[in-house]
Amino acid sequence: MSTDTPGIDPLEALRAPRDPACDVFLTGPVFLDIIFTGLDSAPVRGTESWARGMGSSPGGVANMATALARLGLRTALAAAFGDDHYGEYCWDALEQGEGIDLSMSHTVPGWHSPVTVSMAYEGERTMVSHGHEAPAPALTAGTGSRAGTTGASETTGTTGTTGATGTSGTSTDATAPVFPQCPPRARAAVASLTPGRSEPWVATAARAGALVFGDVGWDETGRWDLDALPDLAHCEAFLPNAQEAMRYTRTDCPRAAAHALAERVPLAVVTLGAEGAYAVDGRSGTAAAVPAIEVEALDPTGAGDVFVAGFVTGTLADWPLADRLAFAGLTAALSVQEFGGSLSAPGWAEIAAWWQLIRTCDRQDPAALERYAFLDDLLPATARAWPLRRAVPTIGFRQ
Repeated sequence: MSTDTPGIDPLEALRAPRDPACDVFLTGPVFLDIIFTGLDSAPVRGTESWARGMGSSPGGVANMATALARLGLRTALAAAFGDDHYGEYCWDALEQGEGIDLSMSHTVPGWHSPVTVSMAYEGERTMVSHGHEAPAPALTAGTGSRAGTTGASETTGTTGTTGATGTSGTSTDATAPVFPQCPPRARAAVASLTPGRSEPWVATAARAGALVFGDVGWDETGRWDLDALPDLAHCEAFLPNAQEAMRYTRTDCPRAAAHALAERVPLAVVTLGAEGAYAVDGRSGTAAAVPAIEVEALDPTGAGDVFVAGFVTGTLADWPLADRLAFAGLTAALSVQEFGGSLSAPGWAEIAAWWQLIRTCDRQDPAALERYAFLDDLLPATARAWPLRRAVPTIGFRQ
């Protein structure tokens, strides 16, 4: 659990002695993100552009892992880390800084960390990435530490967009089955769905009782075929954005797309950008819509991951559907006011500070305030200053 959650456990009332030790499990590639902000426009070919701000932070799957941990969920991550200063920084930031369980992660000797450079301007971002897919881990138990190795060397190939898996550090039996054969028992798991690709651990996790939340990216094949997402059958919830949802369902309206998706998964959640989000519970037929919170965005990097983390939190806490949507949208809105991907995610102290501030502002719509009244039962009476790690201009300062 992140050190940002002094005494706030969103699942406290639901915990029982035989519950899984892990609330949320996820896997994927960890990038080193370098973010430039304060650009007035997109870089122009043949010229040099100077940014007024810069930040470095763990990226990739680290965005969602950090957001989950900062909301008080016990988070476990299986990932490959580069055998370089970038990898060391990312490991320490996640394990020591955020309290994320990396016992199933490993360091790959001779393999460098994937890197993304993100440029934020005009409310959007442009990214350039480089990396190689991590070698497959050895199928025996590792050390779950920076000293852990896989005995594999770097391989060349496509950019690091596929899942990087780790070895378990929980067993002393060298032949013990490990991830991805045996994912940890968890309340929930977050899976990145890829067209034409199935990850066996997803089905295993679902059979063990985990609620699987499916995220998805742009379909580079152009097919936009739900049947090409085999792991969707194991998902409790599917969370595409509006364009993705409409393409997958061949509809021209995000809300119609959400209802069509709810015929395939129990929960369909469609994010609408500046218009908020819309969700349909396929079991009950309940639908909910929540408008977006207007904020001055500094850097949108990782906002979608923070939204998913907020929705996972509300779902595991068994909140009403509308409250889950509102909370997810709030956490995402707070994140874009900071820069740095993973380290822009808010914690409970920031959520409490926002709730206190918004109620003192003049001309607030009472109906809008009522939308977030559920926060009263979650937050302390007074917000407590609780410093979070934020993105730093560079890594490796000697002092």
